[in-house]
Amino acid sequence: MHLTQKAIAERIKNIDVVIELLDARLPGSSANPMLATLTQGKPALKVLNKQDLADPERTALWLAHYNALPGTRAISLDASMAAPAKALIKACFELAPNRGGMVKPMRVLICGIPNVGKSTLINTLTGKRAAKTGDEAGVTKVEQRISLADDFYLYDTPGVLWPRIIVAKSGYNLAASGAVGRNAFDEQEVALELLDYLKTHYPQLLEARFKIDGAAAMSDEQLLEAIGRKRGALQGGQKVNLQKAAEIAIYDFRSSVLGRITLETPKEFAQWLAAGQTLDAQRQMKKDAIELDRKIRFKQIPRPDRRGSR
Repeated sequence: MHLTQKAIAERIKNIDVVIELLDARLPGSSANPMLATLTQGKPALKVLNKQDLADPERTALWLAHYNALPGTRAISLDASMAAPAKALIKACFELAPNRGGMVKPMRVLICGIPNVGKSTLINTLTGKRAAKTGDEAGVTKVEQRISLADDFYLYDTPGVLWPRIIVAKSGYNLAASGAVGRNAFDEQEVALELLDYLKTHYPQLLEARFKIDGAAAMSDEQLLEAIGRKRGALQGGQKVNLQKAAEIAIYDFRSSVLGRITLETPKEFAQWLAAGQTLDAQRQMKKDAIELDRKIRFKQIPRPDRRGSR
């Protein structure tokens, strides 16, 4: 992660446009705040990838949200479709109209979190296997320069997550989407969070897929058990294997067999972010107070004079 961050910081000096690939199913959660800091001041193209898996009404909300930001354009596409993918080249020239031609070639940095579809998109753009692909986090390991035309250079970077996720809901959504390696989270906990959201916003999809009635009225645990029982995830004594049931729920979301789902709206994400920032600030204040007390006890700094000036 440190090496990728360093590489982006160095490369950004000579970049004209930054493309950030987002997962259309979780656009807010899949936007890396570290990238926003590193690329600040550069024209930005937000690409909501995997739009064919996302709720189209919510995709429209996110496009409107990003297109309202200064110096930002947003489009949605499915990285495996050639025609929509070409739209991003046009958008780059609109964001940087003074670039183009052999003297001033367009220089574009493409970045995003792991498993968001960068490699698939690049291969679609080039018409060949220029980048490795895979249904797992962390396939791209090094920066690559790819020439899309004589005057259009695309710099690909490894997918990277930020060191600390302050929005709890984002962590669960990233895990559900496959952006986080499976050894870094508990499948049952993620599945319960996923089902809690789906039963509120997409109960009809759950009921249709798993042949369950009254999904919205069930507790998360009851719903996970019902899914396991319907799909035959049973162990001794007809007891539900909750681990297997969790894997089924997550897989059915990722593969879109549940239907087209988006796990957040701009308004919801803004609320989650505000709450996360408040909690993070409170944690930092406690941490600072503990560190101050430690320095005083070990006489690294003098104890404050509580008497005040007279």
